[in-house]
Amino acid sequence: MKDYNYKITNFLFKTIKSIEKPIILEFGVKEGRSTKMFLDICDRNNGKLYSVDKDDYANLFSSNNWKFIKSRDDDFDYLSNNLPDKFDIIYLDSLHEADHVEKIFYHFYPKLNINGFFFIDDISWLPYLKNAHRSNFYCEINNKETFDRLLSIYNENINNFDIEFSFISSGMCRIHKKNNELKDKCKIRTRELSLKNTLKKFLSNFKK
Repeated sequence: MKDYNYKITNFLFKTIKSIEKPIILEFGVKEGRSTKMFLDICDRNNGKLYSVDKDDYANLFSSNNWKFIKSRDDDFDYLSNNLPDKFDIIYLDSLHEADHVEKIFYHFYPKLNINGFFFIDDISWLPYLKNAHRSNFYCEINNKETFDRLLSIYNENINNFDIEFSFISSGMCRIHKKNNELKDKCKIRTRELSLKNTLKKFLSNFKK
């Protein structure tokens, strides 16, 4: 809990706390920790928060600056009729699987204003490795696949958005939109498995 709060406070809250009249879209409510933080910002800066979750959390908070929408985050037709067209901040904390994250990102990124922020929670697999303090196969694999997928998207969009990662707790990704262009992902081709690198490792081990 302490690490989670530090991640939220230092990696997310400090980035957006001074934005005036922010329009925020949140996917995933659960205990409402992030929802309360977003609401505090909206109440202070005259903003509006839209929270989407497939479970009903409509009674969790009461604020004129909050609208709860009971829906899957990929029910795009329904959401298009219940959400504004543009946002300053989008926060994704629903289904943590790479394919799903990619689907939500590509659909909602065009709705993010230029200079807006797209946050994606749970991108670190390190706490979930075997024998780590949160050892969990599902979280390890899905968080690592999500991290790799985001890098493959960024590799084709280096000029279109900036990307940063926090590895505190379960990790978080912060994307800062620079323009409206967005290209499809492309597999990152490294020289890690190249003959040259294999020979380099062989010679290095030979010298030891």
